Amino acid sequence: MKQLQRWLLCLAIACALAPAANAQKLIHSERSLYREVLVYEDGPVRCMCFTRNCRIGRQTCMNMQAPNRFVMNYTKMMMASLFMNPRPRSILIIGLGGGTLPRALSQVLPGATIDVVEIDPAVVKVAERFFAFHTSDKVRVETADGRVFVKRAQREQRQYDLVMLDAFDHEYIPEHLLTREFLEEVSSLLSPQGVLAANTFSSSRLYDHESTTYAAVFGTFYNLKRDNRVILAGKGGLPSKQQIAANAAGLERAFAPFDIDVSNYVAMFSTRPDWDPQARILTDQYSPANLLNLRE
Repeated sequence: MKQLQRWLLCLAIACALAPAANAQKLIHSERSLYREVLVYEDGPVRCMCFTRNCRIGRQTCMNMQAPNRFVMNYTKMMMASLFMNPRPRSILIIGLGGGTLPRALSQVLPGATIDVVEIDPAVVKVAERFFAFHTSDKVRVETADGRVFVKRAQREQRQYDLVMLDAFDHEYIPEHLLTREFLEEVSSLLSPQGVLAANTFSSSRLYDHESTTYAAVFGTFYNLKRDNRVILAGKGGLPSKQQIAANAAGLERAFAPFDIDVSNYVAMFSTRPDWDPQARILTDQYSPANLLNLRE
């Protein structure tokens, strides 16, 4: 009798989960040199993933019925970098995904030049075909490793008012884009009032190490957390919360089409350390991301 009850319970659970499991429809799959690039649809929402059934996160999502409306919170937090410098003229984005950030930034800042670096040409093709991403005379894409691009930009003495780090593989941020040396290279590209925005996990075994590494390079930084964690740092220090609020108010109308309530994101700005300050800094000699990047 008990065995029958257990069988019936398992059957009930399987039936309950079946619609959810089948809700995602795979509409595209291709194997690149670096990964498998997959596109799923669930109702009106289309997502790019690097693992089957988006088992380890989603790289980007778009609501096909409202393409401008942001689906993922981390993109809204990344856009909050404009609260620190609302008028960047030159922008560097490392990691394309579906192109959500460059598309939005080009609408909010039509005069800005945007350089996007993406290592995987398959991701660029999928972004163009399935996520309405397009290049222009202001939005340029270079297929390259992010760190190689940064080193070359250093030699050419390029300067950017805003740098966004949003490069992920199928597990986490590539380890050579996590180290103090890399962040020092990125810092050298920032203009005097330049801003760095970095998308990371809000909970992982790397959290403390990432935090001490960013602090070692940039000092105090703003920490925004909801689903993901976004680090916002400034080349010339941080603007006050009052200035953040004033800049956000000026962007309220421009951000409305993306479903960004600026007051909600202003409230997230915090400089309070919530990590172990003794955690070892990640360096080119010590960056064991493969051991530390599991979510807690």
